[in-house]
Amino acid sequence: MKRYFVAACLLLGFGCAVYAQVVDTTVCDVMKKPAPFNGKMVRIKGTVVAGLDQFMIKDSTDPNCGYQVNAIWLAYPQGTKGKAGAAAIVTVQPAHNFTGQYTPPARTAVTLEKSKEFKQFDSLLAQTHQKGADICLGCTRYEVTATLVGRLDAVADATLKRDAAGKIIGFGGFGNMNAYPARLVLQSVSDVTPKEIDFSKTDAAIKSDAMQASGGSNDLRGAIDASQKLASTFPAGPPQEALVKAASAYGKPSEHNGVNLSTGSTNETPDEALGTKDSPDGVLFNCIFNSERLPADALARAVFLIGSQVSELRHPKAGNEDAPAYFLENNAMVVAVVTGIYSNEKYLTLPGAYQVWNVNWPADQRNDKMQAALKDYLSNETMLSR
Repeated sequence: MKRYFVAACLLLGFGCAVYAQVVDTTVCDVMKKPAPFNGKMVRIKGTVVAGLDQFMIKDSTDPNCGYQVNAIWLAYPQGTKGKAGAAAIVTVQPAHNFTGQYTPPARTAVTLEKSKEFKQFDSLLAQTHQKGADICLGCTRYEVTATLVGRLDAVADATLKRDAAGKIIGFGGFGNMNAYPARLVLQSVSDVTPKEIDFSKTDAAIKSDAMQASGGSNDLRGAIDASQKLASTFPAGPPQEALVKAASAYGKPSEHNGVNLSTGSTNETPDEALGTKDSPDGVLFNCIFNSERLPADALARAVFLIGSQVSELRHPKAGNEDAPAYFLENNAMVVAVVTGIYSNEKYLTLPGAYQVWNVNWPADQRNDKMQAALKDYLSNETMLSR
């Protein structure tokens, strides 16, 4: 009967959608063994977070699944033009001159139902938190629990494959740094329940300060140029080496080094075909910054964050070739925070209301407080573990 139905569609000259069975599952069940879910339509009740470099679904009842990555990356179909998403991301793609073997994945198209519930969902996750003298890096006002239906893309191992010299020769994974073994491409959303993130403690810590005059720029290239200048003036030592490496990842304005820069939405599924541009090592690093989520000084910090991730992925130190996402994210966040401190920022807060810098902290407690906040942020907000 099915073949006659398909034939009738062709004869009548219009497309008839054949809907796949929707599988009910949970975030943790997917993360336990992602590959068998690849290509399936699934229904998941989860909590969605739009963070600094995250747009992901965590389990609504058991957020820590016990793995290195405890969340599913969320993406809208291409052309959605949604407002929510990460503030900045980098994804890795084979360049036009990639010398390894690569076959673009064949995926069934997903059409998003732009219902009233989706519009509410997208609007809530796009609302930002910014107050007083605090620099809140990509902070959103809400996280949202909802029932999500979509196509699940998955791999057994999200680790980038490298040759003996450390060069990337194989791709896997989704989202920022290609670190997520699973991605949900959204078809529909329902049962939307927002939860406002409690920033009362961080707001109280800076309530006596007026808004700082911005020292940054909303111009991406200008922010990169400023980051390279700042790194060159930092006192000599290992921290400067990390800052220079991060700032240098973007290259010079006229240099075609395989790092593609753009501004705008980070929430749509990227092009998974072979790139149209060449790269010195056959790999493209596509960096997107949402300037609406990164005003001025926050953009300056995000430039260092993403630059550090690019440099760690492209030129890892010996022994760090297969470093987990927790390690890469931790190092990049330290670089971003250090540059904020060096730029005389009074306060720095991360999504989820984790304050990683407060100029009023006692000098002998600053390092411990920063490390504790960053550890909590990575495990509780980005859903990464050691």
